[in-house]
Amino acid sequence: MNAAPADQIRLLEVQALDSRIAQLDHKRKNLPEHAELERIGADLSQLRDLLVAARTEESDTAREQTKAEQDVDLVRQRAVRDQQRMDSGLLTSPKDLENLQRELASLAKRQSDLEDIVLEVMERRENAQERATGFTGRVEALEAKAAEAETRKSAALESIDAEGFTIAKERETLAAGIPDDLLKLYDKLRNQQGGIGAARLYQKRCEGCRLELNITELNEVRAAPADTVVRCENCRRILVRTADSGL
Repeated sequence: MNAAPADQIRLLEVQALDSRIAQLDHKRKNLPEHAELERIGADLSQLRDLLVAARTEESDTAREQTKAEQDVDLVRQRAVRDQQRMDSGLLTSPKDLENLQRELASLAKRQSDLEDIVLEVMERRENAQERATGFTGRVEALEAKAAEAETRKSAALESIDAEGFTIAKERETLAAGIPDDLLKLYDKLRNQQGGIGAARLYQKRCEGCRLELNITELNEVRAAPADTVVRCENCRRILVRTADSGL
Protein backbone atom coordinates (compact mmCIF):
# COMPACT_ATOMS: atom_id res chain seq x y z
CA MET A 1 0.00 0.00 0.00
CA ASN A 2 1.19 3.49 -0.81
CA ALA A 3 0.31 6.79 0.84
CA ALA A 4 1.91 10.21 0.81
CA PRO A 5 4.31 10.80 3.74
CA ALA A 6 2.09 13.71 4.85
CA ASP A 7 -0.91 11.38 5.04
CA GLN A 8 1.10 8.92 7.10
CA ILE A 9 2.12 11.70 9.49
CA ARG A 10 -1.53 12.74 9.66
CA LEU A 11 -2.34 9.16 10.61
CA LEU A 12 -0.15 9.55 13.67
CA GLU A 13 -2.17 12.62 14.63
CA VAL A 14 -5.37 10.60 14.28
CA GLN A 15 -3.81 7.89 16.43
CA ALA A 16 -2.98 10.45 19.12
CA LEU A 17 -6.59 11.62 19.14
CA ASP A 18 -7.88 8.05 19.25
CA SER A 19 -5.59 7.33 22.18
CA ARG A 20 -6.91 10.39 23.99
CA ILE A 21 -10.49 9.29 23.32
CA ALA A 22 -9.64 5.86 24.75
CA GLN A 23 -8.13 7.53 27.82
CA LEU A 24 -11.30 9.55 28.30
CA ASP A 25 -13.41 6.39 28.00
CA HIS A 26 -11.25 4.72 30.62
CA LYS A 27 -11.49 7.77 32.86
CA ARG A 28 -15.27 7.85 32.42
CA LYS A 29 -15.61 4.21 33.48
CA ASN A 30 -13.18 4.51 36.38
CA LEU A 31 -14.16 7.76 38.04
CA PRO A 32 -13.53 7.47 41.80
CA GLU A 33 -17.12 8.57 42.33
CA HIS A 34 -18.34 5.28 40.82
CA ALA A 35 -16.66 3.25 43.57
CA GLU A 36 -17.61 5.83 46.20
CA LEU A 37 -21.28 5.67 45.23
CA GLU A 38 -21.15 1.87 45.20
CA ARG A 39 -19.76 1.85 48.76
CA ILE A 40 -22.32 4.40 49.92
CA GLY A 41 -25.10 2.42 48.25
CA ALA A 42 -24.08 -0.75 50.08
CA ASP A 43 -23.94 1.09 53.41
CA LEU A 44 -27.29 2.74 52.73
CA SER A 45 -28.90 -0.58 51.92
CA GLN A 46 -27.70 -2.04 55.20
CA LEU A 47 -28.74 1.00 57.23
CA ARG A 48 -32.17 1.15 55.61
CA ASP A 49 -32.73 -2.50 56.51
CA LEU A 50 -31.77 -1.74 60.11
CA LEU A 51 -34.03 1.33 60.09
CA VAL A 52 -36.99 -0.70 58.82
CA ALA A 53 -36.36 -3.31 61.51
CA ALA A 54 -36.18 -0.63 64.24
CA ARG A 55 -39.36 1.08 63.04
CA THR A 56 -41.13 -2.28 62.82
CA GLU A 57 -40.11 -3.08 66.38
CA GLU A 58 -41.22 0.38 67.48
CA SER A 59 -44.63 -0.15 65.87
CA ASP A 60 -44.99 -3.65 67.30
CA THR A 61 -44.07 -2.57 70.83
CA ALA A 62 -46.44 0.42 70.58
CA ARG A 63 -49.33 -1.99 69.95
CA GLU A 64 -48.02 -4.31 72.65
CA GLN A 65 -47.86 -1.42 75.11
CA THR A 66 -51.40 -0.33 74.28
CA LYS A 67 -52.67 -3.88 74.84
CA ALA A 68 -50.79 -4.21 78.13
CA GLU A 69 -52.11 -0.86 79.38
CA GLN A 70 -55.65 -1.91 78.45
CA ASP A 71 -55.18 -5.12 80.45
CA VAL A 72 -53.99 -3.10 83.46
CA ASP A 73 -56.99 -0.80 83.14
CA LEU A 74 -59.42 -3.73 83.03
CA VAL A 75 -57.91 -5.27 86.16
CA ARG A 76 -57.92 -1.89 87.92
CA GLN A 77 -61.60 -1.35 87.06
CA ARG A 78 -62.46 -4.81 88.35
CA ALA A 79 -60.60 -4.12 91.59
CA VAL A 80 -62.42 -0.81 92.04
CA ARG A 81 -65.78 -2.49 91.62
CA ASP A 82 -64.87 -5.23 94.07
CA GLN A 83 -63.64 -2.70 96.59
CA GLN A 84 -66.84 -0.73 96.23
CA ARG A 85 -68.86 -3.90 96.88
CA MET A 86 -66.83 -4.61 99.99
CA ASP A 87 -67.14 -1.03 101.24
CA SER A 88 -70.90 -0.94 100.56
CA GLY A 89 -71.71 -3.21 103.52
CA LEU A 90 -74.14 -5.18 101.44
CA LEU A 91 -72.16 -8.39 101.79
CA THR A 92 -72.93 -9.99 105.12
CA SER A 93 -71.76 -13.51 104.50
CA PRO A 94 -68.26 -14.10 105.92
CA LYS A 95 -67.56 -16.54 103.11
CA ASP A 96 -68.50 -13.98 100.46
CA LEU A 97 -66.33 -11.38 102.14
CA GLU A 98 -63.42 -13.80 102.31
CA ASN A 99 -63.82 -14.69 98.63
CA LEU A 100 -63.91 -11.00 97.68
CA GLN A 101 -60.80 -10.28 99.73
CA ARG A 102 -58.97 -13.13 98.01
CA GLU A 103 -60.08 -11.80 94.63
CA LEU A 104 -58.87 -8.30 95.50
CA ALA A 105 -55.49 -9.69 96.51
CA SER A 106 -55.32 -11.69 93.29
CA LEU A 107 -56.28 -8.62 91.26
CA ALA A 108 -53.61 -6.55 93.01
CA LYS A 109 -51.00 -9.18 92.14
CA ARG A 110 -52.28 -9.36 88.58
CA GLN A 111 -52.20 -5.58 88.25
CA SER A 112 -48.63 -5.42 89.58
CA ASP A 113 -47.51 -8.10 87.10
CA LEU A 114 -49.20 -6.30 84.20
CA GLU A 115 -47.66 -2.98 85.20
CA ASP A 116 -44.23 -4.63 85.15
CA ILE A 117 -45.01 -5.87 81.64
CA VAL A 118 -46.01 -2.34 80.61
CA LEU A 119 -42.71 -0.96 81.93
CA GLU A 120 -40.72 -3.66 80.13
CA VAL A 121 -42.54 -3.01 76.85
CA MET A 122 -42.09 0.76 77.25
CA GLU A 123 -38.36 0.24 77.70
CA ARG A 124 -38.15 -1.89 74.55
CA ARG A 125 -40.20 0.70 72.66
CA GLU A 126 -37.93 3.54 73.79
CA ASN A 127 -34.86 1.55 72.74
CA ALA A 128 -36.41 0.92 69.32
CA GLN A 129 -37.25 4.62 68.98
CA GLU A 130 -33.67 5.58 69.85
CA ARG A 131 -32.29 3.14 67.30
CA ALA A 132 -34.73 4.35 64.64
CA THR A 133 -33.75 7.96 65.33
CA GLY A 134 -30.06 7.08 65.11
CA PHE A 135 -30.45 5.10 61.91
CA THR A 136 -32.57 7.89 60.39
CA GLY A 137 -29.79 10.40 61.02
CA ARG A 138 -27.16 8.11 59.56
CA VAL A 139 -29.30 7.38 56.49
CA GLU A 140 -29.89 11.09 55.91
CA ALA A 141 -26.17 11.82 56.26
CA LEU A 142 -25.27 9.08 53.77
CA GLU A 143 -27.97 10.23 51.36
CA ALA A 144 -26.50 13.73 51.46
CA LYS A 145 -23.05 12.27 50.87
CA ALA A 146 -24.37 10.26 47.93
CA ALA A 147 -26.01 13.35 46.45
CA GLU A 148 -22.75 15.27 46.73
CA ALA A 149 -20.81 12.43 45.08
CA GLU A 150 -23.44 12.20 42.34
CA THR A 151 -23.03 15.92 41.68
CA ARG A 152 -19.26 15.53 41.40
CA LYS A 153 -19.68 12.54 39.11
CA SER A 154 -22.08 14.43 36.85
CA ALA A 155 -19.69 17.39 36.62
CA ALA A 156 -16.75 15.10 35.81
CA LEU A 157 -18.75 13.24 33.15
CA GLU A 158 -19.89 16.50 31.63
CA SER A 159 -16.29 17.69 31.39
CA ILE A 160 -15.14 14.37 29.88
CA ASP A 161 -17.98 14.36 27.37
CA ALA A 162 -17.25 17.94 26.34
CA GLU A 163 -13.58 17.15 25.75
CA GLY A 164 -14.50 13.92 23.97
CA PHE A 165 -16.87 15.76 21.65
CA THR A 166 -14.19 18.31 20.73
CA ILE A 167 -11.61 15.59 20.08
CA ALA A 168 -14.08 13.53 18.03
CA LYS A 169 -14.79 16.51 15.78
CA GLU A 170 -11.07 17.15 15.35
CA ARG A 171 -10.53 13.47 14.61
CA GLU A 172 -13.29 13.53 12.00
CA THR A 173 -11.71 16.51 10.27
CA LEU A 174 -8.24 14.93 10.24
CA ALA A 175 -9.49 11.52 9.09
CA ALA A 176 -11.34 13.11 6.19
CA GLY A 177 -7.96 14.00 4.62
CA ILE A 178 -6.53 10.48 4.84
CA PRO A 179 -6.98 8.01 1.94
CA ASP A 180 -9.78 5.53 2.61
CA ASP A 181 -7.66 2.41 2.15
CA LEU A 182 -5.05 3.64 4.60
CA LEU A 183 -7.68 4.66 7.15
CA LYS A 184 -9.47 1.32 6.86
CA LEU A 185 -6.21 -0.56 7.43
CA TYR A 186 -5.45 1.65 10.41
CA ASP A 187 -8.90 1.12 11.95
CA LYS A 188 -8.63 -2.63 11.43
CA LEU A 189 -5.23 -2.79 13.11
CA ARG A 190 -6.37 -0.50 15.91
CA ASN A 191 -9.21 -2.87 16.74
CA GLN A 192 -6.83 -5.85 16.66
CA GLN A 193 -3.96 -4.25 18.54
CA GLY A 194 -5.54 -2.79 21.66
CA GLY A 195 -6.30 0.63 20.27
CA ILE A 196 -2.94 1.28 18.55
CA GLY A 197 -3.02 0.90 14.78
CA ALA A 198 -0.16 3.19 13.78
CA ALA A 199 3.08 3.92 15.59
CA ARG A 200 6.07 6.16 15.01
CA LEU A 201 9.46 4.68 14.24
CA TYR A 202 11.64 6.54 16.71
CA GLN A 203 15.38 5.95 17.07
CA LYS A 204 15.06 2.54 15.35
CA ARG A 205 12.33 1.48 17.79
CA CYS A 206 8.65 0.88 17.09
CA GLU A 207 6.65 2.94 19.57
CA GLY A 208 3.77 0.49 19.25
CA CYS A 209 5.42 -2.64 20.63
CA ARG A 210 8.50 -0.82 22.01
CA LEU A 211 10.85 -3.25 20.27
CA GLU A 212 13.92 -2.14 18.37
CA LEU A 213 14.14 -3.17 14.73
CA ASN A 214 17.03 -5.44 13.83
CA ILE A 215 19.49 -4.49 11.10
CA THR A 216 17.65 -6.48 8.41
CA GLU A 217 14.34 -4.82 9.25
CA LEU A 218 15.98 -1.38 9.32
CA ASN A 219 17.55 -1.94 5.92
CA GLU A 220 14.19 -2.92 4.48
CA VAL A 221 12.58 0.23 5.89
CA ARG A 222 15.46 2.37 4.57
CA ALA A 223 15.06 0.89 1.13
CA ALA A 224 11.29 1.40 1.02
CA PRO A 225 10.13 4.47 -0.95
CA ALA A 226 8.82 7.35 1.15
CA ASP A 227 5.24 6.73 0.07
CA THR A 228 5.31 3.03 0.95
CA VAL A 229 3.26 2.14 3.99
CA VAL A 230 5.59 -0.05 6.03
CA ARG A 231 4.58 -2.37 8.86
CA CYS A 232 6.40 -3.38 12.02
CA GLU A 233 7.59 -6.98 11.66
CA ASN A 234 6.95 -7.57 15.38
CA CYS A 235 3.48 -6.13 16.03
CA ARG A 236 2.30 -5.59 12.42
CA ARG A 237 1.20 -2.04 13.15
CA ILE A 238 1.67 0.68 10.54
CA LEU A 239 5.13 2.08 11.08
CA VAL A 240 5.40 5.79 10.30
CA ARG A 241 8.81 7.20 9.45
CA THR A 242 9.84 10.65 10.66
CA ALA A 243 13.06 12.68 10.88
CA ASP A 244 13.69 11.03 14.28
CA SER A 245 13.45 7.45 13.02
CA GLY A 246 17.21 6.93 13.15
CA LEU A 247 17.45 5.52 9.65
